Amino acid sequence: MSHVTQTRAPADQPLRYRPVTLGHPGVTVEERGGLLYMASQEALTPPPPRLLDRLLHWAEVAPDRTFFAARDAGGAWREFSYGEMLQRVRQLAAALLEFGLCAERPLAILSGNDPEHLQLAMAALYAGIPFCPVSPGYALLSQDHAKLRHVCGLLQPGLVFVSDGPAFQKALDAVLPADVPVIATRGQVQGRSTLAFAALLARGELAAAERAFAATGPDSIAKFLFTSGSTKLPKAVTTTQRMLCANQQMLLQTFPVFGEEPPVLVDWLPWNHTFGGSHNLGIVLYNGGTFYLDEGKPTPQGFGETLRNLQEVSPTAYLTVPRGWEELANALERDAKLRERFFARMRLFFFAAAG
Repeated sequence: MSHVTQTRAPADQPLRYRPVTLGHPGVTVEERGGLLYMASQEALTPPPPRLLDRLLHWAEVAPDRTFFAARDAGGAWREFSYGEMLQRVRQLAAALLEFGLCAERPLAILSGNDPEHLQLAMAALYAGIPFCPVSPGYALLSQDHAKLRHVCGLLQPGLVFVSDGPAFQKALDAVLPADVPVIATRGQVQGRSTLAFAALLARGELAAAERAFAATGPDSIAKFLFTSGSTKLPKAVTTTQRMLCANQQMLLQTFPVFGEEPPVLVDWLPWNHTFGGSHNLGIVLYNGGTFYLDEGKPTPQGFGETLRNLQEVSPTAYLTVPRGWEELANALERDAKLRERFFARMRLFFFAAAG
C-alpha cells in the first residue's frame, strides 16, 4: 500500500531515519525535512476493475446470503439477498439506459438512505452511468434551495430520483426545468413526467445492460460527491471505479478482519458522504457482508431508533462519528442486555469525522 502519514517528531528528540515494524506486514517511519513519514511496506493486491464485480462474485458463491436489510412500514426487516439484488440491479440498469444519461446528464438522487436509493445507485454503476447522491436537506430543509440550485446547475441531471414525489415538489420546481423526468417511490410530481420506481423493474432490455456493464472499467466515472459546503458552496468531486476498488482493497489489507468473516454493519451514515456511501457500504459489498440500514441518528430525537436496531442485530464492526460513540457509550453503561447484544460478535471499532 502507498498510504503515507505525516507526523511531526517531538521538539526535544533528534530527527533521524527510523525504520520500525508495527505488526504485520511492517511499517517504516522515515524523517525527511523535519517530518516523520510512515508508510506500509505491504504491496496493494490488485483490486477488481469495477466495484460491482464483487456483487457478481457474491451472487454466485453466496446467492442467498442477505446483502441489505431495511425496515418496512410495519417495522419488520425487509431483506435483499445477493442474488436478488443482482437481478434487480440488472433490470434497473436496463431501464436507466433508456434515458440517455451520461457524465454531462447524470442521475441525481435527492432523497436519503433507503432500498430504492441503493438499488438505483448500483444500477447506475452497472450501466456505466454516473450518479450523484445529494444531501436531502438541500431540498427538504432549505427555504431558498440555494445549494440545491448550485448543485443541479453544475450537474445538469438528466434524471432525478426522490423517495416521495409531493415532498420534493417545491424543491424540484425551484431548481429544475420542467422537462427533467423524475423517478419516485411514492406519489407524483405535478407538472413533469414522473415514473414509479416499481415500474422500472419491468422495462428495458437486459442484453443492453450487459453490454453497458462490459464496457465499463477502472477509469469509468462511478459518481460525483459534493463537499459539505460548510464554508463555501459545495464542490463536485469525481469518483472513479478504480478509486472505489483500490480504497476497499486498502481497507481489507489494513483491517484483515473484514476478510475473516462476512462483516455485519448496522449503519446510519448518509450516503451522500464518503464515509457512509463509499466506505461503509463498500466494506459490506466488497467482503460479502450484510448491511442493516439504521434510520436513527446520534441525536436526542433519533438515537432511540439506533438502539432499537442494535438490540436486535449484533454487528461485527461499528463505524460512526464521535457523537455517535458518546451516545452509545452512555446507553451501554445503562443497559446490560444492550451490552450483551452489542459485544456478542464485535471485532472492530472505528470512528471518523469532526469531534
